[in-house]
Amino acid sequence: MRSFVVAAFILGLNVTMSAAQDRKPAYPPTKMDNVVDILHCVKIVDPYRWLEDGKSDDTKAWVEEQNKLTQTILGSVSGRAKIRERLGAFLEIGSLTAPRPAQGRYFFTKREGTQNQAVLFVRDGVKGKDRVLLDINELANDGTVALDWYYPSKDGKLVAYGVSKDGSEHSTLYVRNVVTGKDLPDKIERTRACSLAWLPGGEGFYYTRYPAVGDVPKGKENYFRHVYLHYLGKDPASDRKQFGEGRDPEDWPSVALSPDGKWLAVNVHQGWAKSEVFVQNTHEATIRWSPVAEKIPALFDITLRDDRFYIHTNHEAPRYRLFAIDLKNARKSDGPINWADRTLWQEVLPQGKDKLESISAIGDYLVAEYMHDATNELRVFDRNGKLVGNVNLPTLGTIAGITGEPDGTEVFYGFQSFAVAPTIYRLDLKTQKQEQWGRVETDIKADDYVVEQVKYQSKDGTEVPMFLTYKKGVKKDGTNPTLLYGYGGFNISLTPTFATTRFLFLEKGGVLAIANLRGGGEYGEDWHRAGMLDKKQNTFDDFIAAAEWLIANKVTNKDKLAIQGGSNGGLLMGAVTTQRPDLFKAVVCQVPLLDMTRYHKFLIARLWIPEYGNPDKKADFQWIYAYSPYQKVKEGTAYPATLITTAASDSRVDPLHARKMAARMQAASISAAPILLRQETRAGHGAGKPRGLILDEQTDNWSFLFSQLGVR
Repeated sequence: MRSFVVAAFILGLNVTMSAAQDRKPAYPPTKMDNVVDILHCVKIVDPYRWLEDGKSDDTKAWVEEQNKLTQTILGSVSGRAKIRERLGAFLEIGSLTAPRPAQGRYFFTKREGTQNQAVLFVRDGVKGKDRVLLDINELANDGTVALDWYYPSKDGKLVAYGVSKDGSEHSTLYVRNVVTGKDLPDKIERTRACSLAWLPGGEGFYYTRYPAVGDVPKGKENYFRHVYLHYLGKDPASDRKQFGEGRDPEDWPSVALSPDGKWLAVNVHQGWAKSEVFVQNTHEATIRWSPVAEKIPALFDITLRDDRFYIHTNHEAPRYRLFAIDLKNARKSDGPINWADRTLWQEVLPQGKDKLESISAIGDYLVAEYMHDATNELRVFDRNGKLVGNVNLPTLGTIAGITGEPDGTEVFYGFQSFAVAPTIYRLDLKTQKQEQWGRVETDIKADDYVVEQVKYQSKDGTEVPMFLTYKKGVKKDGTNPTLLYGYGGFNISLTPTFATTRFLFLEKGGVLAIANLRGGGEYGEDWHRAGMLDKKQNTFDDFIAAAEWLIANKVTNKDKLAIQGGSNGGLLMGAVTTQRPDLFKAVVCQVPLLDMTRYHKFLIARLWIPEYGNPDKKADFQWIYAYSPYQKVKEGTAYPATLITTAASDSRVDPLHARKMAARMQAASISAAPILLRQETRAGHGAGKPRGLILDEQTDNWSFLFSQLGVR
């Protein structure tokens, strides 16, 4: 049956993807269920419910046929070999992160050439020699083992790090001796996205981990993230739980410790628009948590120093502000300290016209990262909020990581832009002089490209910014192949970043457009809330308006316009494709959420209820059902060419969304444009993906886009 399906496709289509096709592709046979749900008096037909079971033999066989079909089509694209060769060269451009200083040692990751994964390095002295501390590539020839995170101890003698396989992000914690390069016996499972704070003497650490199967109700192993205290050499099973008991299973705590080890804080995120903060005195025999911020619909983040707490918040300040609590003043109170008492809070950095993205308290200075029109700025203040100086940045771009020691006098930060490769700078806070510490080597020249920011009106009149990047000499005559990218959710901002594989498109005369949609964090919490829950349609309207602007302003036309997005951006792709199938020539929909009436039932998706809403609640269901892409696929519609990608080991968004959507669109579309599914077998949501798999995926993505947009 499988060979027949592929052969039929080859004979019927002559293995071409041109717009001249006049017959619908011969997709692999897909059975249909008679599944009907009644939710809040609404009848919901779900003919592909059986594809939710990724472990069933039927689903595996169906996915295999879909993958074969996709590879047959994409493998025949003219110029594919050259696409792969050029992408391979671009992927040899490496990566570099800002170093984390620890008592004269500097820890950072770097990837070079054909390495699959970044290597963890340590440098002894700011101008010393680099040496490999952990080469994760040695653990798997195919690169499917990844370094998820790492935390150096305060004295720089030890590093706790997390490793996972196949992109699952299910980390196992290890501890490495920096001098010997050997691991200690300590090994802790279930430390996904671990938050960790070393004790001052390096004898142990506070950390977060998840429960073992059997310790919580069935299917809840992805929740109940709690805080524990581990002493080196002890059995992790005996680690004492510090925080989380009796709280909502979806709470997401992270830890921070004052440099002297006296004060422990837990920052508890409850979605992307609300968090709570609690503090305890570790010198007390009994664990007693005192609230700093609780039951307030706003975000709070705390930084602990020995004599001061800093609180970064958007409470009554959607663009954020910074408070300080001086401990000497707080201790004057009788009895337990009431950290939530606002008379103790001194406003250090008030809300301004730009969003206060983050602060780093380093020595006697506050290093503040701001966002202005979706680009970053860096300013240095003293402890009382007096401006010391503005840091000169090379151009409009993105700051990627700010590091420094609590008692230090230097700060490191990474910088990049659309055509500027990641570069690391070291700033002396006393002299305000900075120098380049390291950079990613590349032949790409920023002067060869144009980056501009435009603003357009969305459906309701809201002004939305968008970046355009293209090669010098490209004319806006309405014929340019254009790729429009968006995300619009979870308070995440799309700022200028250096993505090497996009230069394959740019050097061919393509235009890259990135829209800063509502739902993101570019303009603070008001911008975020304007694209979440019952206002999610604003995100989709903003994206559609961006496409219409590109056409109206002669950047491109609808036959030269492709769109791309992943994860929440995959939901965006599904929504705009079902709402405006006439507007786009091609769609790349990556690791998407698409059946929104059931999204919360799988993997970690209950964490996203504060962002999307709960379909089990009638009011929430009404706005979710109004846009849920899987339910909005209509029979007899001519859908654009669509490539839906997913991965079997994705532990965030279940691949079922991609499978069900591909099946439904294939059955419904009357267009000759192909609807293709690509499911990777040894990868996850994207984090930790090896270079080899990235090359395979990117070759398929760009082969698809080039063939649809007529790029040669």
